[in-house]
This record gives sequence, structure tokens and C-alpha cells, in this order.
Amino acid sequence: MAWEVVIGLETHVQLLTKTKQFSGASTAFGAEPNTQACEVSIALPGVLPVLNKQSVECAIKFGLAIEAEIAPRSVFARKNYFYPDLPKGYQISQYELPVVGKGHLTIQVGNEEKTVRITRAHLEEDAGKSVHGAQEGMSGIDLNRAGTPLLEIVTEPDMRSAAEAVAYAKKLHELVQWIGICDGNMQEGSFRCDVNVSVRPKGSDKLGTRREIKNLNSFKFMQQAIEYETQWQIDTLEDGGKIEQATVLFNPDTGETRAMRSKEEANDYRYFPDPDLLPLEVTEADKTRVKAGMPELPEAMKGRFESNFGLSAYDAATLTASRDVADYFVATVNAGAETKPAANWILGAVSAKLNADEKSIAHSPVSAAQLASLLKRISDNTISNNAAKQVFEAMWAGEGEVDSIIEAKGLKQVSDSGAIEAIIDEVLAANTAMVAEFKSGKEKAFNALVGQCMKASKGKANPAQVNELLKKKLSA
Repeated sequence: MAWEVVIGLETHVQLLTKTKQFSGASTAFGAEPNTQACEVSIALPGVLPVLNKQSVECAIKFGLAIEAEIAPRSVFARKNYFYPDLPKGYQISQYELPVVGKGHLTIQVGNEEKTVRITRAHLEEDAGKSVHGAQEGMSGIDLNRAGTPLLEIVTEPDMRSAAEAVAYAKKLHELVQWIGICDGNMQEGSFRCDVNVSVRPKGSDKLGTRREIKNLNSFKFMQQAIEYETQWQIDTLEDGGKIEQATVLFNPDTGETRAMRSKEEANDYRYFPDPDLLPLEVTEADKTRVKAGMPELPEAMKGRFESNFGLSAYDAATLTASRDVADYFVATVNAGAETKPAANWILGAVSAKLNADEKSIAHSPVSAAQLASLLKRISDNTISNNAAKQVFEAMWAGEGEVDSIIEAKGLKQVSDSGAIEAIIDEVLAANTAMVAEFKSGKEKAFNALVGQCMKASKGKANPAQVNELLKKKLSA
């Protein structure tokens, strides 16, 4: 039997606020355990929560970015459950009336474009964190994270492969960083995905029983977890077994998922409106003010790069896949570089070096201004493309600026026609057999002669001029 996988994602995005969702305690990562667990986070008697205005603005930004409905009135609720890292015994979240409603995100998988529907995005507070192995044979609880503002983003079950799920997660990851609401640090838990996976016979419109893979903080692990879980469910059904709804964990060491507990339903949490928090009201003026402070969104920038700069759809999409890369490209062009060479170098040599050194473009040793200077020296024929590669490597190594490197390494291109003609005359005189081959119709001999000319000039002759003058000489 042919099977189809059905996937939906719930993503927990830690919001870039200095203080917690309902208190003034710090959200800074890396503090000593339990030093940022304030009275509100652990619900000491007599304390009251006060909503963080900045987290609401983050939610509005996200809603605008995905063209979603933003509720004029939303309500906070208590989600009741017991777990050691939840000292209050409940989590303040949103249930029936979330701040962000239906929206969408368009992803690219191979050559195909797909729209993933987003059901909702709601504000809530994070729980603490269980710490295993700090002391041998013991587990501890760090409540520093408790109360950190979260935006939980929930999709419809629209994805049909691990590749689509990963493409969506990557696009969402970049978007929340692009609009400045999350730092995207997956290692620190700022961006965590829960993946709901089910399988059904191909062609069926009935959803299978889902299992939820919790807390995936790596795109690589997400891919592996979905692929393993999909095959496990198929094998179980084909062997006559039954899928039980459950929460499962992924073990990256074994590449396997394992059931942790039976999956809770909404009624298990006994949601009810939080009596200490008024409904959240978002006005049209609020949305207008937040929108005015937002950056240009990736899709709009991609279109502008195509129309204003004449870039291909592929180059424009690749450059706008990351805000840092897009900003670097714009800065390079603003510093005087031509658009197409700038795009080629950023997507080629710059990206290759960044990948090799495991750096982000924000930490590139070659600034946008330096790259623009290099490209200008290519366009004005001061150096050849080959020489430019040497200059780039030297700049990357911190050996100085473009012009000083060109001078120090003697890379300035010879563009004087008289000097180039003299070199060509010497090469033709020394390679009469090759000249005869060319005149007898062997085109490869021409390239060989060009190579000899470049060698004689020690690579400094302008290649275009060599080609042009050599053709004139040979046709005379």
C-alpha cells in the first residue's frame, strides 16, 4: 500500500524582550541557575502578573508579516498541568481567543512553491527547564527561563514530507529574526519545534492518528526524526498494529523516536480565563504604529531586487533568504559595486569562505565596503578576475585594504596596448607551429596562444585586450 505522511508544526519562539512576560525579571541567557526566578514566575502568594507590552508588539509584527488576522480582543487563560519545572501548577497562555489568527507562509521546496497555512499564534510564558547530569545520578530544576515571553505558532497539517517541514521551519526561523522578534538561537532554546506526524493511505482525506515529536532544536534532527517516525508508523500499520496518540522524543544518538507519554487533549489542561489579567485589546492605531517600525519584508525585497537591480529570481531569493545577507548586498551596492557582480561574489566566494570558516556574514572579515572596492578594481580593469581572487584571500586573512594589497603583491593589470602587443609579438615569434595550426582551422590553438601570452605577462595582461589584439595580429 502507498502511504502519505501528514505533518503540522507547533513552534515556540522566545521573544526578544529584556524582561519576562508578566514581570520585570531579566530574560538574559546564561545566568546562574534560579537567579532570575522572580516572585511572579513562581507565583508566590499575593503577586499579580503585568503583561509585557513589547511582547504584544512582537506578536503584532509577526501577524502583519504573515498577513494574518490580528484579534482586536484576545484573552489569556490558565493551562493547568503538573510538571517539576512549572512551579505555579499552570502556564499562562491563550486558548480560545489568540492574538494572531489565520495567516500563511510560502515556502520553496526544490522547484515547487507551496503555501503553508498558519492557524494561530498566541502569547504565553515559558516554563523552567529540567537539568540532567549536573550532579551524578540527579536531575535539577532551573527556573530562570520560567516566565520568558513566547509566541507559539501553530500550522495546519499542510506538509507532506520532511523536506517541506524543514523548509517551513527554516523560513519561519529566518522570518522571526528578520522582523527582530527572536534571536533564533536554537542551541539556547530560543526557537523550538514540536512536530505532529501521522500517516494515511495515499488518496485518503481522513487524518491518521498523530504522534507529537517534542522539542526539536535542529533542522537536521527534525529531518531525521520525521523520516524515522514516518517509517515507524508505516511499519507498525503494515504489521497489523495500531498507532496510539502520544508525545515522543527524538534521540539524535540513535536516530530513533520513543514514546514519552500519552498525548494530552485540550480538555486535559482545564483551560479557564486568567482572573488576574484583563483581555488584551489591539487597536488599528496599534497596528499602524507597529507596521511603521517594521523592516521591508523578504518577499517585497526580493521583488525589488528583481525589478530595480535586474537580478534573477533565484539570485534575489537567495540573497533575501537572510536579512544579514540582504543587508550586506545592499551595503555593497550602496558602496559603488555593480549589482550582478556583487550578487555573484556574495553568493560565491564570500559564502564559500563563510561556510568553510563556519562564520555568519555579520562576522565576515571582508566588509561590504571592502568587497565593493574590490569589485570596482575589477570593473575599471585595474586587476583581473584571477588577481581579484588573490586580493580577496589576502583581505580575508586581514592583510590590508584592496589597493595596498594590489600594490604589495604586484597584481596590477597591464592594460597598455603597446606593452601587450610587444608580448604578443614575442609569443607569436616563439610559437610558429601553433600559429600555423590556428591558420589551418584549429581553434584550440588560439586558446593555447592566449595562455602563452598570459604566461609571458605573468598573468598581468588584460585578458580581453589580449584576445582582441591577438585576433587582429592573426588575421593580418
